[in-house]
Amino acid sequence: MLGTLARHAAAVPLAETDVLATWLATEAGLVVPESGPLTVAVERVTTWPQCGPVLATRRGPDALYVALVDSPPLTDSGHNLAGEPRGAVEFDAAAADVVQLPLTVADELTIRGAWCRCVQIVGAFDAAAELTVAHTETRVQFGRPLGAFQAVQHALATMLGEIERARAATTLAVTAAAQYGFADARTGYATTVAKVAVGRAVAPVTTIAHQLHGAIGTTAEHPLWRATMRARSWADEFGGTSWHARRLATLTATPNPWYVTVGRV
Repeated sequence: MLGTLARHAAAVPLAETDVLATWLATEAGLVVPESGPLTVAVERVTTWPQCGPVLATRRGPDALYVALVDSPPLTDSGHNLAGEPRGAVEFDAAAADVVQLPLTVADELTIRGAWCRCVQIVGAFDAAAELTVAHTETRVQFGRPLGAFQAVQHALATMLGEIERARAATTLAVTAAAQYGFADARTGYATTVAKVAVGRAVAPVTTIAHQLHGAIGTTAEHPLWRATMRARSWADEFGGTSWHARRLATLTATPNPWYVTVGRV
């Protein structure tokens, strides 16, 4: 569902409501509305800040502080590159209604968010690829479709190869979450691998898509930017590529390389 919505550029906070906020509220024992959207603020930054109640979080040295904010006061309200609303939520971590949770919950929140963004980015990749292939098949230059030129074919092959590598890593993370749950270390490892693979694919995929579209792909009226700019924005959320690469290096720091090869980390 997340991938399909992203592929069709549907701007809805499904990941925030279903995978993040509802789960976090359950962990914290907080009562949320039975229907309607929710969202989460991680270290003050929240996605979809005005869609409904916000589960505001702050990570401390010994605990994760969580509070349910119905009408959050927003600062730095704005949008990401794809035009999705973003903002910052202020809350007092020492207030009486703030719940303290173990840091393992904070770690799982990051993994859940990164997992969602990987699935969504692959969906956005699929949209960019579909638009790019269609454009190169119909756009005629020098009496031939763009897709007939070898350089264009090579660029398309590179872009599609990056997408499939990202998809393979994300599929592993989806499978791990389905089999073991998000709290399991194997899911954390697979999601970290996926976030690195997907993040590294963002630049070549979006760059090639816009190059092959030419000037038309940079206009606000063309649907391409709704896929590429979402991918670029989502790649930095819940830990960027470099952050997850460092985490992956830590996870795989073992004297036995065979454990890394078979995923026993």
